[in-house]
Amino acid sequence: MARKSSQKLDQESLTKGQLRKLTALRKSVGEDIGTKAFTQWLKTQNKGANGETDKTAETIAGELVALIKKKNLSIPRGGYILKRGRGRVIVTRASAD
Repeated sequence: MARKSSQKLDQESLTKGQLRKLTALRKSVGEDIGTKAFTQWLKTQNKGANGETDKTAETIAGELVALIKKKNLSIPRGGYILKRGRGRVIVTRASAD
């Protein structure tokens, strides 16, 4: 006879993908082991999201904010797309699809 899970997990705070992973683990290895495995996996996933930011994105944002404050730059609602080219940066206006 299967036992009830002893660990409590707040399922309302999980995303749709996380819920799918949890139910798949519970179906494949059982309720208890699946819940334990999922909580361990969730702990490793949350470590990367503790405020680490992209240094390049911060640099670009800092330069753009400075230009916006000087009134030398205005960014339209749709924004722009930045691509890296051969030795240059390609800036195109985003389409309103």
